[in-house]
Amino acid sequence: MRVVSLLASGTEIVCGLGAGGALVGRSHECDNPEWVRALPACTRPAFDVSGASREIDAEVKRRLRAGEPLYHVDADLINTLEPDLLIAQVHCHVCAVTPDDVERSGCSVLANRMVSLSAGSLTEIYGGIRTVAAALGRDQAGDALVTDMQARIGAVTERLRGRPRPTVVTLEWTDPVFTSGNWGPELIEAAGGAPLLGEPGLHSMTVGWEQIVEANPDYLVVAPCGFSLDRTIQEIPVLERLPGWFQLTAVKDGRVALADGNKYFNRSGTTVVETVQILAEILHCEQCDPGWRGRAWCDYHDISRHTGAIPVRA
Repeated sequence: MRVVSLLASGTEIVCGLGAGGALVGRSHECDNPEWVRALPACTRPAFDVSGASREIDAEVKRRLRAGEPLYHVDADLINTLEPDLLIAQVHCHVCAVTPDDVERSGCSVLANRMVSLSAGSLTEIYGGIRTVAAALGRDQAGDALVTDMQARIGAVTERLRGRPRPTVVTLEWTDPVFTSGNWGPELIEAAGGAPLLGEPGLHSMTVGWEQIVEANPDYLVVAPCGFSLDRTIQEIPVLERLPGWFQLTAVKDGRVALADGNKYFNRSGTTVVETVQILAEILHCEQCDPGWRGRAWCDYHDISRHTGAIPVRA
């Protein structure tokens, strides 16, 4: 079996099923486990994604209106790799390559098998794992992987049972402001929090900043889709320009976390388990071994004090 995964979560799933050796190609976003970076990348962004968050959002919307691609698919490379199985996704036309993108590229492997994943909840993530497992002929491995993930998430939830449940808002984008939906609220609940302004199972949505101010959550987690931790840290000036930012309870009480939204919070693969652990660490100082602080998230105040961004208060 030869597999090309054009979806970062799909690549994680293939490896989690013990079939990583079947991978012959990946998307430009596939980075977990680390060794998959050595595989040929079969996609790339269709525009410069290094700009400001508002510029990225505007270009995405323009391209969607114009019917222009968000990603380029290297059909010649995929055809050369001759995969038996191609993995893409249909849940979101923005976050990763879709079957339509593959078809427009002229890729001839469409005659072979394609698995298109769609996940808006933990249940659907588990279903996607079983779908990929079936396509690989590894049904038992699929069941075992799902059982293990459920057990690891359940263990975190059980350790936190009975503790106070702080309110949490997760930002999936900063300019404009998007709050996290899909499986995000489920992960917050599993980590002993009470999610605000995000509907489980529904797409993430744009909200007015005044809604965040009115909700005034105990914790604010900033984890933009597609942004690494280092890239998320660059959003601090955007956040600090928001009206009422310094008056938020989460900001005044030192309860703002900047996080890797690309690898963890917004990826519908096996790393949802680690995301629950990260949230437990943020909300309850629940320590993992090794800890996630500094690797997957950091304290906004630590960064801002270092750069002198936050004025000293009595």
